[in-house]
Amino acid sequence: MAKPTKYAPHICTAVSVCALIGIIMGLLNQSPMTIILGLLPAAIYEAYRTEGKSTKAASLLILVIIAVEIILLFLDIEFNLATYLGTSRKNIGGYLVPLGDIKVVGPTMMAALAAVLFARTRGVYTRWLAVTIFITSLTLVYTVDPVAFQELLQYVAREAFRKI
Repeated sequence: MAKPTKYAPHICTAVSVCALIGIIMGLLNQSPMTIILGLLPAAIYEAYRTEGKSTKAASLLILVIIAVEIILLFLDIEFNLATYLGTSRKNIGGYLVPLGDIKVVGPTMMAALAAVLFARTRGVYTRWLAVTIFITSLTLVYTVDPVAFQELLQYVAREAFRKI
């Protein structure tokens, strides 16, 4: 059953503003924690609004990744997934996600899942939230590791041109 849309524009605006404030404050203070906390309301509302099996799973997985990311950032845990798994990329949601420091992999996975949500949802509000999550996740990657962000953009550009 479709979720009510009466207050959806106001809620989407509010959670997008929270994400934007988190982005601005996080970039100014070089604080990934501020960015991820600003993203949390949008991710929660996205999980509430999604209804399909795959979209509900993707939005709930984003919430799990956010929780793990908060723990990793709070405890300042550093762990290289590429070394552990013995591969530099992993297929997540049909997207090859570059692996590396676990604090970068989480936001990268969230961006990939947000792209999946954008592609698979039909509602304007769930797409709005997916864009908010995508942009905030990329900003989070940049704040955690600017070099990884640059490599991610190069990878995305290569994949985009390859598909054209």
